[in-house]
Amino acid sequence: MTANSAAGNSHSVGCLEEAEETVEELRAALAGTGISLPSLRVDPVTVVREAPCPLVELGGCPVETAARLAAVLRGVAKP
Repeated sequence: MTANSAAGNSHSVGCLEEAEETVEELRAALAGTGISLPSLRVDPVTVVREAPCPLVELGGCPVETAARLAAVLRGVAKP
C-alpha cells in the first residue's frame, strides 16, 4: 500500500464517519418535525470509492411525507 492510498483510506474513514453523523442529525431533525424518511442512510455504493465523500441517500417516501417536508422547508427558507 502506498502512502497516497493509505492517506486516501484515512480520508474515506473520516468522510464515512461524518456522513453517518450527518444522517443521524438529519434523522433527529426530521423527527422533531414529525417527519420520517424510512430509507434515509449513507449510500453504500458511494462508500467504496475514495473521493468524493459518501453521499447521503434520502430514499423514497410517501407523497404525504414529501409534501410535509416541502412545507417545513418553505417555512424555514430564507428569501
